[in-house]
Amino acid sequence: MKLQPKQPALLVALAVQALSVPAAAQSASTSPVVELTTIQVVGKNDNRLYNEPIATSATRIQAPLRDVPQTVNVIPAKVLQDQAAQSMESVLRFVPGVGLSHGDGQRDQVTIRGFSAISDQFIDGLRDDALYFRDMSNIEQVEVVKGPASVLYGRGSSGGLINRITKKPGVDKSEFKAQVGSWNQRRAEADLARTHTSSGLAFRVTGAVERADSYRDQQFLDRKAIAPSLQARLGADTTVLVQAEYLNDKRVTDFGIPAYKGRPVDVGPGAYYGAANAAQVDTSEATVKAIGFTVQHEFSDTLRLRNAFRHYDYTLARFNTLVGSVNETAMTASLNRTQLRRAEDGWFNQTELAQTLTLGGMKQQILYGVEFGQQDKDQVNRSKSAVATVALFNPVLPVLPLDVTAAPGTDNLGVMKTASVYVQDLITLAPQWKALAGVRFDRFHQQTIERRAGQPNLDRTDRATSPRVGVVYQPDDAQAWYASFSKSFQPSGEAFPLAANNAQIAPEETTNREVGGKFDFLDGELTAGASLFRLERTNMKATDPATNRLVPIGVQRTDGLELTLTGQLPQGWQIWSGYAWLNAKITSSPAVDNSDNVIKGVRVQGKRATLTPRHSANVWLTKTIGPNLRAGAGLTYVGDRFANPGNTVVLPGFATVDAMLGGRLGQFDLQLNVRNLFDKRYIVSAHGTAPNLNMPGAPRSAHLTARYAF
Repeated sequence: MKLQPKQPALLVALAVQALSVPAAAQSASTSPVVELTTIQVVGKNDNRLYNEPIATSATRIQAPLRDVPQTVNVIPAKVLQDQAAQSMESVLRFVPGVGLSHGDGQRDQVTIRGFSAISDQFIDGLRDDALYFRDMSNIEQVEVVKGPASVLYGRGSSGGLINRITKKPGVDKSEFKAQVGSWNQRRAEADLARTHTSSGLAFRVTGAVERADSYRDQQFLDRKAIAPSLQARLGADTTVLVQAEYLNDKRVTDFGIPAYKGRPVDVGPGAYYGAANAAQVDTSEATVKAIGFTVQHEFSDTLRLRNAFRHYDYTLARFNTLVGSVNETAMTASLNRTQLRRAEDGWFNQTELAQTLTLGGMKQQILYGVEFGQQDKDQVNRSKSAVATVALFNPVLPVLPLDVTAAPGTDNLGVMKTASVYVQDLITLAPQWKALAGVRFDRFHQQTIERRAGQPNLDRTDRATSPRVGVVYQPDDAQAWYASFSKSFQPSGEAFPLAANNAQIAPEETTNREVGGKFDFLDGELTAGASLFRLERTNMKATDPATNRLVPIGVQRTDGLELTLTGQLPQGWQIWSGYAWLNAKITSSPAVDNSDNVIKGVRVQGKRATLTPRHSANVWLTKTIGPNLRAGAGLTYVGDRFANPGNTVVLPGFATVDAMLGGRLGQFDLQLNVRNLFDKRYIVSAHGTAPNLNMPGAPRSAHLTARYAF
């Protein structure tokens, strides 16, 4: 890991230490007893395990969700545990308004409210846009912020963003978990934490090892993860948290199955279209190493300074074979091959000052922030078309070599530098009225340094202002009505180096107008939410993986409605549920879609956004049966989606049922999860710009988890 000192981080850390030492010395001179060792542990209410009332992702301050004029879905630890969620896909499939992409078979990727969220992944509020599959062993809960959030997070976040909250020191815990399941799945996890009151130190170590085969032919998973963390008090008012993580993930790079006559081919869910020796030549291996710290200093009860820093290294070696085209007359599929190498080195540093005061007779919670960052993204991509031709419905796969013998189509280093300043104010206008207003200014500089002969270096600087304003009306303690407006921007490269076909394109812009309500029932045990919104994004573009060309899309608008109901019901029932209606369309575009196997030149204008069902819904119910037994079941419904911008290939709608049974047996907590209980055939995800990259969903599977805590 190429960790180097970064001036912004060091300057802020030194400043905080300089401020904290005099404070401690002054305390010592005025009192003979100095308490420096207390670490406050905030526990969760066991009666609200499905209903988290506070989330920090939307405001970066400790504000109740009912005070936030925006939709925020919080997936708490208990829901993750009951659903046995081990991947971001398994977590997000129960979130309304989220659509699934297979991410080229090598990364987490979703759409939110009809817009791609490929780069909108965060961890504890810091950008984590490297392209890999994340592990859940170090995650306490997941928060999905809907609508533009550039005011706090910068570029991206058109439809929303995903923020993972990590497990941190401050508890005493010793837990081991083992899981076995279908397709030879074996997984082991550990979570060890101790708090040493006398020294003011606390540590925590989480980790996981997983091996598995798959319902997909030739697929396998080999994963290792570990995340140590240490927390210390430097005086009575200053806390330092240091965190590190390591992840290695290797699997077959799976792009799914092709289409025939407007639908995915009718083959078994395991049918693979790639190399016969895929375990050797169609693999992706990602390694992520990260280290960071958070320094927090309390000047008083009303003034707090926080500095957070994260440095990461990411490498990817990806080899894949995919369907490039289909000849429906000959009933054959032509295979393309790609060899891709990525190497990233990046850091981000945030400094935030949170202040509570009264101005004009109104309570103000003001957040001042600055953020700096740099990412160096190195990539080499070699592709070769028509390496083999196979039968469409009964492919005899070719044995292929590992390396792709072709000149690189991409060979460059992309450098991205971020400098931002932002301010936000949560104002109590009156006992029943609150307002949230904020604005952020970003300077985002991109540079592409080419290594191919004859290719020019590229350079671009974008400056963007991202506002947000909202008002909340709370007629009583159980109701909160809100209206909001926000705006975001997405630069041409965003998560990738600039290319000749996008270097002169201005950033995409998204505006969101939303009204909604949040309602508490049963003394706050049960919470319902409703939101009605319009998202509009201009100057959209996408890349076709089969041709590696930029596809101009134009202007997209999503009109939508989302409903949620989460929390505790009487007699030991708990519920996590939601519904989304999304009318996501390309409202203006000069582009045509030539990706279909037969139909060419299809106008994109007026078509629905890909991977986005008009209707989707889910409900997950559990019940506690006595002191040692619990049971649950869930239903997920996803309506028809489209695989390509021309809407010529339909991904049929589906509904699946999951079930869970758990209980105590001595010192062990045992839990059985069955997914797709009725063994339905369906397409779970696709790529979103091409018709022939569609992922079959998993057949019925069972997973048994044993948890031992002491």
